[in-house]
Amino acid sequence: MLQVAVAKQLGAFRLDVKFELPTPGVVALFGPSGCGKTTAVNIIAGLLAADRGRVALDETVLLDTQQRIDVAAERRHIGYVFQDARLFPHLNVAGNLQYALKRAVGRRYVSLDAVENMLDLGALMQRRTHQLSGGERQRVAIGRALLSQPRLLLLDEPLASLDRERREEVLPYLESLRDQLAVPMVYVSHQFDEVLRLATHIVLMQSGTVVAQGGIGSMSLDRHLRSIIGPDAVGAIIDGVVLGQDCASGMTRVRVGQGELKVQTAAMPAGTTLRVQLLARDIIVSTQMPQHLSVRNNLQGAVTDITDDDGNSDLISIDIGGAQIMARITKSATRELALKPGAPAWALVKSVSLRGHSFPAFRDR
Repeated sequence: MLQVAVAKQLGAFRLDVKFELPTPGVVALFGPSGCGKTTAVNIIAGLLAADRGRVALDETVLLDTQQRIDVAAERRHIGYVFQDARLFPHLNVAGNLQYALKRAVGRRYVSLDAVENMLDLGALMQRRTHQLSGGERQRVAIGRALLSQPRLLLLDEPLASLDRERREEVLPYLESLRDQLAVPMVYVSHQFDEVLRLATHIVLMQSGTVVAQGGIGSMSLDRHLRSIIGPDAVGAIIDGVVLGQDCASGMTRVRVGQGELKVQTAAMPAGTTLRVQLLARDIIVSTQMPQHLSVRNNLQGAVTDITDDDGNSDLISIDIGGAQIMARITKSATRELALKPGAPAWALVKSVSLRGHSFPAFRDR
């Protein structure tokens, strides 16, 4: 368990956050720029003193101002990946990695060879840091942080300085770390697509406080999140289970709730966990079993809630049997369909977005 409850006054800005989430996993601190995400991780790392509070990782207390406990940053065994790579320019890639490995203390759970293979650094080992692209520098920075054998890995917007192409280059490596290592991670970002691909839990921050927190599925439906990401990104995030291939279409069959989707993706073994995003704008609601339509994906369920969206439309929450999804429809459609909580409904899914592939068992407790 990662437990954080800290406060800090910085000029006119006040941070006062509290969250407690299970480990291992990837906790995303998500919110708009200036909401205090970096301040929070700097306190966790021991790089910034808290005015008051407590930070504990599993059974180890790293900070407790009441008990006058404040473990020095270098003794917290926390790896930190900054927005800029901060590599040693006088060393080549191998030297940067070996520096961290030599200074590591405690049990060594990841080797230089493993990091080299995991992050695809073999061809870069003899290069100087100025010879690396932005994406390559961040991969080396991640590798150096891992080789310090951290009990916790902090990543403060590690992709923010990269263009889209470089971001897409690095993201699969971060997914690989999440799936292959048990080290817990705190990932800071204001890019929701990164959070969708990587996070198992979200801590949503606004103006120095935590306004919501929880697993990625429940948080995808949270009203606070909707106000930050905007209407086009509103939708349910579901970790479905691959059932196999549909022979007729060649598409992958995925169990979501008590229903089934067919999605276009590479073949995957049955039982693989696949994260899907069902955007509210891409769902049509019917009160009868759909027939003779080009839309092949439909999920049967029941309306659980109806909330005002923007004055002209409603968000319809539908339980599809253990999972919740949302559809955006006009208010006139809500009236004409006589929708209300408890009413049967079929959700016709026009488009399914895939957000990552296999997820480990710790994904959402």
